[in-house]
Amino acid sequence: MYDIIVADSRSPRDGRFIEKIGSYNPNTDPSTVVIKSDRAVHWLMVGAQPTDTTRSILSHEGVMLRKHLQVGVQKGAITQEQADEKFTQWKEGKEGRIAGTVETKQQQKETERQARMEAERKVNEARAEAIAKKNKVEEPAAEAPAAEATEGEATAEETPAADATAETPAAE
Repeated sequence: MYDIIVADSRSPRDGRFIEKIGSYNPNTDPSTVVIKSDRAVHWLMVGAQPTDTTRSILSHEGVMLRKHLQVGVQKGAITQEQADEKFTQWKEGKEGRIAGTVETKQQQKETERQARMEAERKVNEARAEAIAKKNKVEEPAAEAPAAEATEGEATAEETPAADATAETPAAE
């Protein structure tokens, strides 16, 4: 997070400053800029020279446009009402573009989430099929020895009966 300040050019980088006019947080999406635009325009009008990064932030927030329009008012090229109307139109257009960008990002996130869910569903179905195939293979193998054992038991049961029948006629 960064502070946007007004400082004397002779002051060290992290030294004394005149006024804090805003802050910038690039870690959020979209990045968060809080700025006192009236004070920023005032300092630009009295000759403050922003750094390249600060100039970009001020331009993005419309401060540089306001300064440009205010210079036109001072020179008599346009009236204050015209300048205010131009700035208002720009601001409305900017808010519309930002809202469109946010909506596009949300739709993209939703599409990606749905794609991940679909891929996960396919993987789960493949796993379920593999487990079902594995269980089907084991079930017939388990039934076959049981069938053999059943036949063997029947044979064992028949053999004593046959022996008993065989003994009976021999006893007669």
